Amino acid sequence: MQTILTIGIIIVCILLILVVLVQNSKGGGISSNFSAANQIMGARRGTDFIEKTTWTLAILLLVFSLLSAPKKIDQADATDTEGSITKQKASGAVVPAAQPMQQPK
Repeated sequence: MQTILTIGIIIVCILLILVVLVQNSKGGGISSNFSAANQIMGARRGTDFIEKTTWTLAILLLVFSLLSAPKKIDQADATDTEGSITKQKASGAVVPAAQPMQQPK
């Protein structure tokens, strides 16, 4: 599942980069670059499509990122110390023997 989400994030990122590069920062966008497209799609329709695509890809990226975030471990799983490296090292540690306390003179 994690690999599918990672591949989805990469694809969405590449598409988002391409869509943002198509846009014009001054507001002309795709309609100013392709004058023939004004007769087919219309100037406003071209920019609306690019804007909706950008928002859709941004929302998909957010959703995929949230889904791929690590999940919180339940308390029942946290008590299982079999796989913990720190606990394994601590269990093999030598504990010094208790010495009797000396009374101050």
